[in-house]
Amino acid sequence: MPPPDEKRRRFEAMYAANHDPVLGYVLRRTADPHDAADVLAETFLTAWRRLDDVPPDDQTRPWLYGVARRVLANHRRGERRRLALGDRLRADLADRPAVEVSADLRPIMEALDGLPERDRELLTLVGWEDLDAGQIAIVLGCSRNAVRIRLHRARRRFTRELERRGALFEMPAPQVGVANGDPA
Repeated sequence: MPPPDEKRRRFEAMYAANHDPVLGYVLRRTADPHDAADVLAETFLTAWRRLDDVPPDDQTRPWLYGVARRVLANHRRGERRRLALGDRLRADLADRPAVEVSADLRPIMEALDGLPERDRELLTLVGWEDLDAGQIAIVLGCSRNAVRIRLHRARRRFTRELERRGALFEMPAPQVGVANGDPA
């Protein structure tokens, strides 16, 4: 195995000499430039990982085309699976009644929509998914303490957004010392 600097130089030279031709090969076989970029990146990642297997000189480009061809095939299979899954999910969801938001909840939903995505995600994980701080920490990949701090701030921003929209309502204060409507 060559030293790391030699390996890096060899890869950089191979990349510089073959990037444009391999990109052209991929672009002629896929309609989406983003897909082409993904396939190109995966092709050269494979070349980096298998640099010792890359043939020399005039055989390098055909070898890269072969890798790109297999990556494209895998990409197409994955795309077909994603499309089939999407079709099944759409069919399943079409059979379910649409969720109607009542007029009472509409201002609340609009206020929620007015928050940054990060805040909406936190608030819905608590309110809709019924997760606690530890579970949310797993979803978001952060500490439980970070979740508590972010959630506190998100709730404060949500309250301000509700106030701004005039959607915040006062809850009646509990009556202390009153039982059955009679003063104690």
